[in-house]
Amino acid sequence: MRLEHTMKQAVIRRSVRKFAERRLVPAAVEMDRTGHFPRDIAEEMAMLQYFGLEIPAVYGGAGLDSISAAIAIEEISKANAAVGLCVSVHNSVAASPVYFFGNEEQRRRFLTPLARGEKIGTFCLTEPNAGSDASSLETNALREGKEYILNGNKIFVTNGGISGINLIFAKTKDVEKDTGFSVFIVESEREGLEKGPIEDLMGMRGNPVCPISFRDCRVPLENRLGDEGGGLKIALSTLCGGRLGIAAQAVGIAQASLEASIKYAKERRQFGKAIAGFGAIQDWLAEVGTRIEAGRLLIYRACDLKERGINYTKESAMAKVYASEIAVDATRIGVQIHGGYGYTKAYPIERFYRDAKVCEIYEGTSEVQRMVIARGLLSG
Repeated sequence: MRLEHTMKQAVIRRSVRKFAERRLVPAAVEMDRTGHFPRDIAEEMAMLQYFGLEIPAVYGGAGLDSISAAIAIEEISKANAAVGLCVSVHNSVAASPVYFFGNEEQRRRFLTPLARGEKIGTFCLTEPNAGSDASSLETNALREGKEYILNGNKIFVTNGGISGINLIFAKTKDVEKDTGFSVFIVESEREGLEKGPIEDLMGMRGNPVCPISFRDCRVPLENRLGDEGGGLKIALSTLCGGRLGIAAQAVGIAQASLEASIKYAKERRQFGKAIAGFGAIQDWLAEVGTRIEAGRLLIYRACDLKERGINYTKESAMAKVYASEIAVDATRIGVQIHGGYGYTKAYPIERFYRDAKVCEIYEGTSEVQRMVIARGLLSG
């Protein structure tokens, strides 16, 4: 595995950072205050192929390698975590499974508009009574001829308020047997699909998270992704990639916090000198900086395994749990370095703190990640 970036990866970091600083940083405060997602910025990002990072060009994507995609998500999230969440989820758990598990017709119909950013995607697994325990799914899909009839409720759907294409996990039932659960590609305009109000979140407030419900929603057979009953296989494979996206997002938030803390520590004076000169502040900065670099390397290691077609389940869980926890720690320390100002909206550090926490929860909680890691260690 290369420890240094290729020239292409370095260029990607510079170009994404330039766009993010120009368009995403200025929008962050207003997005957090209003909860409004700027569609005009999304259209610009679509033209830059940010919604098809790893999707081949033949389907409208950028065709990047996994490390390049992680770099792009990190830089976007560093500037604006809510937009980074949109890009991460759209790429890793919406577009990616359609590419890997869809047939050619599904790729043409659904993947191409996703990769081009014409439609925003969602991944709908979580329900009121099913989160970490996916086996408790209650949404069901009853086969009736060449259609399925979906009924149920999904909650905390990232991108839900602006989505055009939704991946729905539902128990598949017929008159003879229960075949586990399957995945369906459901267009937002399809009759029987209803979106609830946008959630009033603690952080990531600029992402339109909402519930999605199904009331006798008829979906044609050709919209089923993969085999009937193959939902678990798709979920497990997809969530591995999703962990890397959230890990990259978490590193971006942590990096933003570190840079803000360094800037403040150099400017803030107490006892006749900048607080950056105090040992306690330096210890904090050193600890955070070191752990951010470690988080990046864990991500790149998992991405390298993914690129080479080697199982990276354990490594992606390691990257996700470590990166998400350093994001929380880095922002907490950042607030402390800012002192009383860190508890106000005068500085962005309080937003970083609120945004970071959910990284330990979605795409699998830290507790679930440790279960995955332990399983991988014990099976070796």
